[in-house]
Amino acid sequence: MRIIVVGQGPFGEKVLEALIQKGEHVVGVVCPPDRRGEPLKALAERSGISFCRPNEMKDPQVYDMYVEVYPDLSLLAFVTDILPERLLRIPCLGTICYHPSLLPRHRGASAINWAIINGDTHTGLTIFWVDEGIDTGPILLQKAVEVAPDDTTGSLYFNVLFPMGVEAMVEAVDLIKRGEAPRITQDESKATYEPPCDDAVASVDWQKSAKDLYNLIRGCDPQPGAHTTIKGKKVRLYDAELHPSAMEKHPGEILSMEKTALRVAAKDGIIEIGKLRFEKGEKMGPMEFAKSADVTAGDRFGD
Repeated sequence: MRIIVVGQGPFGEKVLEALIQKGEHVVGVVCPPDRRGEPLKALAERSGISFCRPNEMKDPQVYDMYVEVYPDLSLLAFVTDILPERLLRIPCLGTICYHPSLLPRHRGASAINWAIINGDTHTGLTIFWVDEGIDTGPILLQKAVEVAPDDTTGSLYFNVLFPMGVEAMVEAVDLIKRGEAPRITQDESKATYEPPCDDAVASVDWQKSAKDLYNLIRGCDPQPGAHTTIKGKKVRLYDAELHPSAMEKHPGEILSMEKTALRVAAKDGIIEIGKLRFEKGEKMGPMEFAKSADVTAGDRFGD
């Protein structure tokens, strides 16, 4: 079975590496021209696999490569661009894609972020057959996982959904080779779609509940970083902890600054922040931040 791998970053690299180790016949690699594509490009070069690095999947060079290597199966391993229909028609066995949620819930580019922001207690991954919609194709396989109360988007992805996703991609290829890969229609009545988790989403509203604030901060950790302001400066918040309690202080008010955490009042609890970062600069601990921002207990975020 002739396979073409489209992807980027460490995930794309690990999927390609796993396929090579399994002895699969990978005939082509497509990856971005910037640093996101470097790991895949380097591995393809070392393995003697043809590759191209287009700006967009609709670029003519991608179609030309597909026609040249004529894959039986196209495999999308972390792809943020939309494949044009003519590419979907070439592989005789179809195109499959990794998505880090239990589809049809959390369609879109920021599935892990939204699972945490929404307070989901479980999520997972889906390998699905690509069609012309956005994450709408039939399901090939799914794997569910619990979301720990202290998980961030980073920890859930790198510790769980990344390695599990690599294994799932290899498993999906095996099922296809054996002719045992299902095509389960997604239940549209259960579908959700959220926009990319960007700064418009990541703005902290201190009038929300402590739990909602906590979920937002960890759902935006490490990217894009939930943000607020203090003394007119934009600040991003990381490494949060939640402590529900009765609270009479103003939401957003700094209660204390300690070596390991900056304690901030919420409507019904306390949010502890372990790391902070100005719009330009590196993450810093609470004491360094307090000194740098010239803030003390009683000052308020969101001023």
